[in-house]
Amino acid sequence: MSQRFSSDVLIIGGGAAGLATALQLADHARVTVLCKGDITSASSHWAQGGIAAVTAVEDSFTDHIADTLDAGAGLCDEKIVDMVVESAPKVIARLAAWGVNFDQHDNEYHLTREGGHSQRRVLHVADATGRALTETLTNRVLDHPNIELFNDRLAIDLINLSKLGRYPSRCAGAYVLNRTSRHVEVFQAHFVVLATGGASKVYLYTSNPDSSTGDGIAMAWRSGCRVANMEFNQFHPTCLYHPHAGSFLISEAVRGEGGILRLPNGERFMHNFDDRAELAPRDIVARAIDHEMKRLGVDCVYLDISHRSEAFINNHFPNIAEYCAKLGINIAKQPIPVVPAAHYTCGGVLVDHHGRTDLPNLYAAGEVSYSGLHGANRLASNSLLECLVFANNVAEKIRSQLDRPFDLPKLPHWDESQVTDSDESVVIAHNWDELRRFMWDYVGIVRTNKRLERALHRIDLLKQEINEYYANYRISNDLIELRNLVHVAELIVRSAAKRRESRGLHYNQDYPDTKETVADTIMFPGSIDHLDMLKPTA
Repeated sequence: MSQRFSSDVLIIGGGAAGLATALQLADHARVTVLCKGDITSASSHWAQGGIAAVTAVEDSFTDHIADTLDAGAGLCDEKIVDMVVESAPKVIARLAAWGVNFDQHDNEYHLTREGGHSQRRVLHVADATGRALTETLTNRVLDHPNIELFNDRLAIDLINLSKLGRYPSRCAGAYVLNRTSRHVEVFQAHFVVLATGGASKVYLYTSNPDSSTGDGIAMAWRSGCRVANMEFNQFHPTCLYHPHAGSFLISEAVRGEGGILRLPNGERFMHNFDDRAELAPRDIVARAIDHEMKRLGVDCVYLDISHRSEAFINNHFPNIAEYCAKLGINIAKQPIPVVPAAHYTCGGVLVDHHGRTDLPNLYAAGEVSYSGLHGANRLASNSLLECLVFANNVAEKIRSQLDRPFDLPKLPHWDESQVTDSDESVVIAHNWDELRRFMWDYVGIVRTNKRLERALHRIDLLKQEINEYYANYRISNDLIELRNLVHVAELIVRSAAKRRESRGLHYNQDYPDTKETVADTIMFPGSIDHLDMLKPTA
């Protein structure tokens, strides 16, 4: 029998978007927050760069808006961009009031500049802004009596009341795997907020933590929500290349502070690809590195900041310097070996400026969503800003509806009566590895029609295997994530196949030119024969 929990608002995800939403609702409602692991499992915790906001007198909203639109390659929603950019100073003031201590110099915020920005406007806490932000928000969440935080919870599927009969379509909670007890729990709520992050784990090489498996995107899609622009996957140009480095990221700010990209022979190359050289947007830098690695047949290129003083480096990049030093790399004296890695999912669940999805009472904020801010390519350090602005918007909209409660019916328990424990976990491990490898090879930084066809063929085969496995064996963390990754992979491949041009983060060698007409790639529920694996009892 499933254990049940109930609250006014269920927030799935414990990163910046989820925690900030919870804090702005908790004085008005009972809030439940589900974390897949703990706070360190969210991508927000690992964000190094900072938060883009206009705070300097020489900067302007006009410039920040122009930089965002330029990076977005014609697909940004200009009204959303205006709203987010103009909300940024209020976001920074709120964070400061909550206790986030941004770096300062001469009693003013210390601002750094990153690729694609025309001004210094990125506020930061050394090179670990995400950690400082999530730790501050978590401490406030833990201190609030109206917020209940659950760790080690992985959402399986959303609950749509229409599937129970006699009720209108409405999100009323989720089935959730307790990763410690391995039992499925029922979380009921009047409102549900997806803040689950992106899907970069669909690729073999990623800068993201293991939690970035597209759970929220896949759940929303299976629940009837539209998904947009999934072909735009941002590859961070500079992930540390070392056999023991895992997915450690070398911040965009290193190039912003004068870091130079070099070939193995020490030669600079970025000026051959863009007049902005190392300060070009990430998609241009990533493609340039990918091109040079393939041209020369080398495993990596190098990012050199050694011409700056050791004191400067240790002051601005203490965590990067310390981590590299543990691997025998002294970044003050030698260049850093780097490769591109999947970093950010620019597409996602389609939302309006309130964060509302197509399913009533279901909201989404942060990387899981597509709001129109990023368009075809995210401008550096706009991601944490989007999380915080939409957290405010979602909270405002939900607060305005709390005085109109509705009765929730008793939701069915999860049925495990027809399944057994698996003794063939190797099947999941093999499928997981196969999926991530062919997505990297066929649907990575540079694509072709043939590669997309091959990827889709393999996805169809994997879906059949996963469906059979799911029907017969008790669910596990790896099976749930693999199921979500397969759905997200199909959305990415089909979206990429529909875009017959090259734009922003999507580059197809068969369609190298950019069309004059601009349109989002929107996937409608029912347009793909996706697997409905939800198994509640009647």
